[in-house]
Amino acid sequence: MKLFKVAIFILTVFTSINCTSKNKKEKEIVHEVESAAIVDLQKYETAYFASGCFWCVEAIFESVSGVKEVISGYSGGTEKNPTYEQVGRGLSTHAESVEVYYNPKVISFKTLVDVFYGSHNPTTVNGQGPDRGPQYRSIAFYKNDTEKKIIEDKISQLKMDKTYGSPIATQVVPFTKFYDAEDYHQDYEKRHPNNPYIINVSIPRLQKFQKKFPMLLKKEAH
Repeated sequence: MKLFKVAIFILTVFTSINCTSKNKKEKEIVHEVESAAIVDLQKYETAYFASGCFWCVEAIFESVSGVKEVISGYSGGTEKNPTYEQVGRGLSTHAESVEVYYNPKVISFKTLVDVFYGSHNPTTVNGQGPDRGPQYRSIAFYKNDTEKKIIEDKISQLKMDKTYGSPIATQVVPFTKFYDAEDYHQDYEKRHPNNPYIINVSIPRLQKFQKKFPMLLKKEAH
């Protein structure tokens, strides 16, 4: 019985650490970007995904070769200019999402879809890891019929291979609008390596992905 109580305590502590956990100091941090570091992203293609906490998802895609920049934000809903308070508390129809800027000469949309499915559990309905709610649902956005077919073909392959024991819950929806998240959410993992959520959830998830797809990583991937 004592061991059972200890296990429950540990589980409670872990699950209390989630993507919405942050202190006032972290919330007030403004992401400063030096002018020399500003990159022209116009020449890159974009792709959009949602697979749980965007702190985790941003770090994963930024470690992939051919990806120039990843922006954390909100998409998949109907409200205009959503805020983190609204999305994080489940008061909107949006999901935490990422905007991926990539070089199609280096990495294809098909490979990005592989990264998407290879870095989260797409069978989880309205949640990922310790995070629960529709704002953490799995979504693969497409901008045209070609991208839609690539996503659907991937899902068909996963089903054929019986990769998962449960139905895939990923929503395949047309992309409409992406709203950048607040500045303090950008590059969150890199700037807050000692945050409990980053240590216990984000970094292990990133490392699991990197171990699974070493051939896709940038040389400087952390």
